[in-house]
Amino acid sequence: MPQGKTYRVIQWATGNIGSRALRAVIEHPNLELAGLWVSSAEKDGKDAGELCGLAPVGITATRSAEDLIALDADCVLYMRQGTDWDEICAILESGKNIITTRGDFHYPAMIDPENRARVDAACIKGNTSIYSTGSSPGFISEAMTIPLLSLARRHDMLTIDEFADCSSRDSPEMLFHIMGFGQPMAPFDQRRAEHLKGDFGSTLSQIAAAIGLPFDEIEAKGELSAARNTIQIAAGRIEAGTVGAMRTTITGLRHGKPVLRFRANWYVTTDIEDADWNLRDSGWRVRTEGDTPLLVDIHFPVPEEDYAAFTPGLTAHRPVNAIPMVCEAAPGIRTTVDLPHVIPQFA
Repeated sequence: MPQGKTYRVIQWATGNIGSRALRAVIEHPNLELAGLWVSSAEKDGKDAGELCGLAPVGITATRSAEDLIALDADCVLYMRQGTDWDEICAILESGKNIITTRGDFHYPAMIDPENRARVDAACIKGNTSIYSTGSSPGFISEAMTIPLLSLARRHDMLTIDEFADCSSRDSPEMLFHIMGFGQPMAPFDQRRAEHLKGDFGSTLSQIAAAIGLPFDEIEAKGELSAARNTIQIAAGRIEAGTVGAMRTTITGLRHGKPVLRFRANWYVTTDIEDADWNLRDSGWRVRTEGDTPLLVDIHFPVPEEDYAAFTPGLTAHRPVNAIPMVCEAAPGIRTTVDLPHVIPQFA
């Protein structure tokens, strides 16, 4: 990676994660904001600095993808809702690399063949690359697993448990109606498990293939557990016997044997009927099983009142830090396995 080189960056979208990435780009010593795409009329025409809580920087937000694609820039941080394949290909063809928090590009072999061929062709035409990353999937499922597995010569199993305590989130619509907390116990909606299977199945497949144990099958399973007692959370009341926790497990198997597993534990109370879920505070637990077993616990030592301001950085900062590595990479769909380590620059 060239030392001291400045990269021109376009931020694509300013949601919760995009706004944090935008701020990080503006404040980064080796990055220059070249443009900003927004989806809403309310943000169109506003200064980029003002949209992320900083002083004006002289870059005006626009809803025109065409105008931004015509700009001279090195990289686009693509963080919009949904993946627009036409847009992705146009950006790559224009000579701009892409780093995205969309989970479509973790493992090229699992991309729809038609879309993969289009993206590959766009990368060749533009001499560009594209990379999916973030905190989860991304950091915990790829960047963290590689050094842990590097200590082993026999691998039996790796399990990643993600814990997300939603009790302090004051979002009744999200928690009660979309996620289903506080609702009567019922069979788990398998569509939710299949949704996670897409992103986490591909990120785990990338690692499995790299270590020589590619999956034959990927399973997705969802479970619900009831709150044992009535409690009051930030978003409202959770009655005893209603949904207090949910767990979604994505498991990659080889010859019928589990190889890698990701388990999302989301909850509003730890006082649930299934005490063997062993819920704990938000963060990750990674367990490797083999000839050098390891157990790694990652916690977030942040006061509850600062939590909402802290969490977007978990997902936004790794894409920002990866800009030099992706811009200097060979053309194509890049992965954590084939890229250099993502090393941040602080000064």
